[in-house]
Amino acid sequence: MLLHVPAQLGYPALAALVFGESAGLPIPGETALLTAGGLAADGHLQLPLVILVAAVAAILGDTVGYWVGRRGGRAFLLRDGRGAAHRRAAVARADWFFARFGVMTVFFGRWVPGVRVVAAVTAGAARMPWRRFAVANALGAFAWASTVATLASLVGIKGALAIAAAGFAIAGVTIAVTWLRHRRAAPAAAEG
Repeated sequence: MLLHVPAQLGYPALAALVFGESAGLPIPGETALLTAGGLAADGHLQLPLVILVAAVAAILGDTVGYWVGRRGGRAFLLRDGRGAAHRRAAVARADWFFARFGVMTVFFGRWVPGVRVVAAVTAGAARMPWRRFAVANALGAFAWASTVATLASLVGIKGALAIAAAGFAIAGVTIAVTWLRHRRAAPAAAEG
């Protein structure tokens, strides 16, 4: 046995990690779901309960993230100070983007690392209508929890951990490339 996680610890840990990530914290919620799905394959957790716990935690976390963005995120981003022009331009782009693609972003963003963490807060800050957000959020959370947990249960705990490790590697490469691009663009912007 690769991992021993008692059910009385597994479900609350899954709920806490998925909730936190969905609320906007950079913590490994999807990794927890992959691990829980793998543990379900080994009989340590029950797959339907893993899906239910993850989906409900994602819905609740995204709801918190949405209201944080709606109540204070916009004012925080539009405030005066360092980087104000950049932040205001980002808010304008987010307003345009969420007016056109908000439902798809909330639904499909759940499968995209990075987007999953900020989609709800950004939807709130962009003032996406609550009903549209809530429906897309609930449908996306159940679809995401079902597909990720089921995939993990099909490949088992070792396969699920390999998928999670690959996800961390891809995230690391993405962060490094983004950072390098930003560093290269910063001197050009300062000269222009």
